[in-house]
Parts: sequence; C-alpha cells; structure tokens
Amino acid sequence: MRAVFFDMDGLLVDTEKVWLEIESEVMRRLGGQWTPDHQAHLLGGSMERAVEYMLSASGSGESAATVEQWMVSGMVERLSGGARVMPGASELLDALRDEGVPVGLVTSSLRKIADAVLKEFGRDRFDVVVTADDVERTKPDPEPYLTAARLLGVVPVRCVVLEDSPNGVAAATAAGCAVVAVPSLLPVEEAPGRLVVSSLEEVTVARLRALLPGV
Repeated sequence: MRAVFFDMDGLLVDTEKVWLEIESEVMRRLGGQWTPDHQAHLLGGSMERAVEYMLSASGSGESAATVEQWMVSGMVERLSGGARVMPGASELLDALRDEGVPVGLVTSSLRKIADAVLKEFGRDRFDVVVTADDVERTKPDPEPYLTAARLLGVVPVRCVVLEDSPNGVAAATAAGCAVVAVPSLLPVEEAPGRLVVSSLEEVTVARLRALLPGV
C-alpha cells in the first residue's frame, strides 16, 4: 500500500449539514427553495455544477460568480469555528502515520473551503492536498485521484481511497484505486475492490491493505 487518500466533506469532517444550511440560505437569496433532495443531487460534485444547478432550479438571473462568492464566503465563515471530525477519522490517520503510509486529502471543494477545514484539523497531517482548484475536471472524473498519486510518485493501483459519495467512489474506481465507502446521503453498493462500512471506526490499516490486488 503506497498511499491512502481521504475525501473531505462527509467523510473526514461532518460538513454536509453546513453545506445544507449555506445552500438553503443562498437559494432563499435567489428566490427559491432548497431541500435535502437537492443537496443529495449534488453530493460529491463541484462548485461549478452546484451553482449552475441552483441558478437553473431558482430561475434567477443572478451571475454565477456572485452565487459562488455567496457559497464560498458562507462556508468559510461557518467553518472558521471548526467542523466536527467524523468518528474514527483521526484514529485511522494516526495509525497510517505510525506505519509510515503517506496520506492525502482529495476534495471537490475549492481550496478556500479546504483551507478553512484544515486550519482546525491540521494541514500537516497530510502529505498532499488536492482541491477543485488543482484540477480541470472534478469527481466523478478520476483526475483528482490521478493527480494525488502523481504528486506522491505512486501508482493508483497500490492506493486506497476513502469516500462517502457515489461520485467520489466513481472517481477513485476509474483511477484504479481500491475503495472504502462510508455512505452519507446516498447509498453505495458493494463491488470487487470495494469495502462498504457504516463508519471509519470499522476501518483498520490491515483492512485497507487487504483490499489491494495480490494481498
């Protein structure tokens, strides 16, 4: 196992409730309404896709740049007080560190939002951080995970990804990585090379290694 990559929203930290609050506030400013079903439709996607969807759903003539600014500033302000770390996340990170396994954070969020989370969680806990600002195509495209593997100089087939959304799982699978899914808002099916659990508390370094080919 050459590296382990963590998704951020909904996997590493419990930000989905915060996203729902901010999206609801922005949608009200656009003259529309927002529901958990709308949020689930965007789970694991990019800011660009979210803004486009919100403008379409609301019928607003507001500019995409303005809506993105509302979203980003709202998230950064709300996360400045810290985000709840998901159960088992810190323990798994520490266990990987103890065994000398490189770890990365790979998120579809913009860097400003990731920085707000990492300010509290600790940027130095990760060997590499890949955000939406670092790639041309976000999840479900494999580019984010391929980028993280390239930056660490490892082959994706010897890496394991931890994700919570179907979009993230699709990206990791397309990149050639083994996957641990901890579904949040949407279900994720079992598949070869994929472990589906209800919490990171169920995950050990040994279980990650067991997912890799030839192990």
